[in-house]
Order: sequence, then C-alpha cells, then structure tokens
Amino acid sequence: MPAKSKKQQKAAGAALSAKRGKRKKSSLKGASRGMYESMSKTELRKMAKTRRKGKPTRKRKKGKK
Repeated sequence: MPAKSKKQQKAAGAALSAKRGKRKKSSLKGASRGMYESMSKTELRKMAKTRRKGKPTRKRKKGKK
C-alpha cells in the first residue's frame, strides 16, 4: 500500500527503522508509533519506499476544499 502523502511516507520510514532495531521504539511519536504497532515490516517497507515526488505534504481531509 503506497503512502498518500510525504508525512505518511516519512512516518512509515521511522517506524520501519524502529522495527529493524536501528532506532528506539521510545523515540517514535504520533503516527509512526501507531504504524509500528499495527503494521508488519513488509507493509511498512512498501509504504516507506513510495516516491515522494508529486505527493502532497499532507493528505486533505474529506469534505473540505
């Protein structure tokens, strides 16, 4: 599942590095902590490797313009 925004891609990368043991779990905050606990390494890798070019910084909320 590819990331929908730059922030989501970065959060997935942080969570993946914690899963691999290159970063402490306690250093994760917000979305990256949730991703760490709920997603597998494979899912995180797919989301983290998404290209950032052309992605919005943040995903827009539904119903707002």
